Amino acid sequence: MNFLFDEFLSASQRLMESRKSFVIVTLVDKKNSVPQDIGSKMIVCEGVIYFGTIGGGALEKSCIEEAINILNDDSTKSLLKQINLNRDLGMTCGGSATVFFEKIAINNSWKIAVFGAGHVSQALCRILVNLDCNITCIDTRKEWLDKLPNTNKLNKIFVENYTDYIKELSYDSFIVITTSGHKFDYPILKEVLQIGTFPYIGVIGSKIKRARFDFDLKKENIKENFFCPIGENFGTNNPNEIAISITAQLLKCRDTYDYNIYR
Repeated sequence: MNFLFDEFLSASQRLMESRKSFVIVTLVDKKNSVPQDIGSKMIVCEGVIYFGTIGGGALEKSCIEEAINILNDDSTKSLLKQINLNRDLGMTCGGSATVFFEKIAINNSWKIAVFGAGHVSQALCRILVNLDCNITCIDTRKEWLDKLPNTNKLNKIFVENYTDYIKELSYDSFIVITTSGHKFDYPILKEVLQIGTFPYIGVIGSKIKRARFDFDLKKENIKENFFCPIGENFGTNNPNEIAISITAQLLKCRDTYDYNIYR
């Protein structure tokens, strides 16, 4: 068998640590002229072979295309497929291959909840939709939510009160609070801090605003474990530059967070 199991496990582990979904393709049976041995494996990730081979040529190309379809189909987790090399692929050699496809889906591995859909959030969400994450933007103003891009990676939630949606959040969501003022920010901040599982909480604002938060939280005996001012310390007050600095901070915290801590 032209396949090293330890290397396969290492390749799979690297992809999981990088939070990338992939498909394991295994040759489980063959008849006649199939160049690889039964049990041969390859890993398909982001449209290309990441590891291994099941024989190359038209068979492998066909399996890559099938793996891409499986990755793009949320309803398909696995597939057993028999491929006739002559009838299905137009190959002159006889033979058939039975191939098992198994999807390793890193679903919603990085979830970001953005409270407020104002200018900074508009810029931030437009950056985040290009990353491997799922974003939820919550606001009390439909007209601002409507300005956000339409993509299946961004969920727009209209609420009467911001705190109404907190109970819907996954325990490992990264929380960004960018509403229109302290009277909206503080109830959100207070509640997410009391829940205590969120790996990142950031609030837009100045050092003066931070001091006010700290004062109010201490009165209620709530631990002040959050970022404010939010974002890395670079750039200007331009919404696009603020959004870039917030993204940088989110990435830094994501890369140091243990996603298994509460599991």
